[in-house]
Amino acid sequence: MVNASPMLAWCFVALAILVAVVFVAAVHVSHGHGARSSNRRDTLLAAAGTMVWLAATLALAASGRLSFTSRPPTAGMLIAASIAVAFVVGTSRLGARLATGIPLAALVGAQAFRFPLELVLHRAYRDGLMPVQMSYSGFNFDILTGLSAIVVALYLARRPDAIIVARVWNAAGIVLLTNILTIAVLSTPTSIRVFHNEPANEWIAHAPWVWLPTVFVVAAIVGHIVVFRRLRHQSRARSQTPHGVAAPSAAVS
Repeated sequence: MVNASPMLAWCFVALAILVAVVFVAAVHVSHGHGARSSNRRDTLLAAAGTMVWLAATLALAASGRLSFTSRPPTAGMLIAASIAVAFVVGTSRLGARLATGIPLAALVGAQAFRFPLELVLHRAYRDGLMPVQMSYSGFNFDILTGLSAIVVALYLARRPDAIIVARVWNAAGIVLLTNILTIAVLSTPTSIRVFHNEPANEWIAHAPWVWLPTVFVVAAIVGHIVVFRRLRHQSRARSQTPHGVAAPSAAVS
């Protein structure tokens, strides 16, 4: 495997830690004006769970036990588990709390991390770590999600009722995320590989690059699910109140 430049590695790690910190902060802020004791407990649990996830996935990758060619393919199993964790978190009570406790503009703006991430991934391609099709020089256009998240978030800060704009953005972001996930899977050294140019998408089985699927992809999926739940909540609230005024206490399902 090609050794990455120290700057690339440090930027990647720093961004992953920043995303993790933002998640814990979101859990804390979304509690609103509830009891301080329960808020402190939930925040500590979120912080502990996040730290365990980061440490466990990093240690697993550093141990050399992740592989796409082993039977079973341990790297593929971890990626599948990460996606499952993202859906569990996004559809859980915690996801509902994030959806109702944080402004829509902030939920959208949180996805801006995908802009610097794509810059890091492009450097990974230039360094020979990652295949070109996973960068914006190839078929990965997810940088548009990160850039547009900034613009849409600023717009929603002034127009929090612009549900259609947020819905279109969220749908487009899901499409772009699905696109790169599909390309990434079809670039792995497995029997379903379609992109046969080198290098194969094998670098994510190593530390710290394992955080690409286990941190960044998880954050992107959770973010889209939470935004979807927030939009559904606002749509229902507007339909149940006169003149389209949202009821702030409506529950999110």
